[in-house]
Amino acid sequence: MTYDVDRIRKDFPILDRTVREGRKLVYLDSANTSQKPHQVIEAIDAYYSMSNANIHRATHQLGEEATEAYEGARLKVARFLGAADESEVVFTKNISEAINLVAYAMGNAATAGEQAHRFVLGPGDEIVVTEMEHHSNIVPWQLLCERTGATLRWFGVTDDGYLDLSNVDELINDRTKLVALAHQSNVLGTINPVRQIAEKAHRVGALVLVDGAQSAPNMPVDVQDLGVDFFGFTGHKICGPTGIGVLWARRELLDAMPPFLGGGEMIETVAMERSTFAPPPHKFEAGTMPIAEAAGLAAAVDYVTEIGLDQIRDYERGLIAYAVEKLTAVEGLRLLGPTNPDDRGAALSFTLEGGLGEIHPHDISQVLDADGVAVRAGHHCARPLHKRYGITASTRASVYLYNTRAEIDALVESLDHVKRFFG
Repeated sequence: MTYDVDRIRKDFPILDRTVREGRKLVYLDSANTSQKPHQVIEAIDAYYSMSNANIHRATHQLGEEATEAYEGARLKVARFLGAADESEVVFTKNISEAINLVAYAMGNAATAGEQAHRFVLGPGDEIVVTEMEHHSNIVPWQLLCERTGATLRWFGVTDDGYLDLSNVDELINDRTKLVALAHQSNVLGTINPVRQIAEKAHRVGALVLVDGAQSAPNMPVDVQDLGVDFFGFTGHKICGPTGIGVLWARRELLDAMPPFLGGGEMIETVAMERSTFAPPPHKFEAGTMPIAEAAGLAAAVDYVTEIGLDQIRDYERGLIAYAVEKLTAVEGLRLLGPTNPDDRGAALSFTLEGGLGEIHPHDISQVLDADGVAVRAGHHCARPLHKRYGITASTRASVYLYNTRAEIDALVESLDHVKRFFG
């Protein structure tokens, strides 16, 4: 089946709008948040219009329909990730909360009984991350190490944007309790060798958590094939709504982990003396959950699945190759990360020199925005990685399933405006 980007673009109402005094919108910021097709917008509208009720508790028809929408979304996500069954899928509000859920469960494991012993951390234990992580996959582990006395260690990054695995046997050792890494960097676009690292971690008894915020929207993901223990992604980067994220974990781990939040729905029985908790996944879903958002996420999963993640990845690989060729031809532009499109995803971060030196990314993005080109400027919640490359910030353009080569050309043309503007 031929990939028809023109047909796909018609599904996204926002792509028809104009910005900045009538300029056609060129949206190159999907690594930040993706746009939403009408199928997702309509699914959310249908829930609120026809089935709005709370889940699990109500015995009336609306409650049944709401519960079916919510739990049906869980089943679709489980199939999307290759989970053993839907009980391995926990809904959160985003991937940051999903990672924090695991971190806080490990922090509370010492008082959670014998079943949680493998999560217990203390002085001498180590957690390993990488220098290319989003802050959401650094800060929770820093806080956990501060609470428990464990030590945080990390893989470095090579000059060309790959993980430096030269000291993997020293970093992952008998003291390692958890390895947490991005499947795909949100700055460099680098696709990391997750399975290789997971196999090494499991040989020493460590758990493996993967941040799939950038990979799940852009390529096929099978958690069984990756061989990891935890995998998370967020709905708003995969054509879905904000306010919902996913944590997948092996069922035996969810059974053993203590709960993250307390409240309604996550309990089995409550007495004034003590409470017992519901089985997973509900043990980790306290209070009223994002029901409409789950309906929207289900529609988003249906949407990308119908197109095909293999097809999306193949199409984007061509776009990335074209973008790398065009961007690296711009005088004064330094592209961060691998240049081989087979090794990288859709994020294209760069710096740009002008006549008076390096042009600040915020200035670049403002000129691009005046031309209708939407990108992101800053450290992209990855300050340690920028420090590694000796820069404070970068400009990031990111492509997705609805972008075109003509939009890459518009970006490059606008960069010429930037260079002229800044001498």
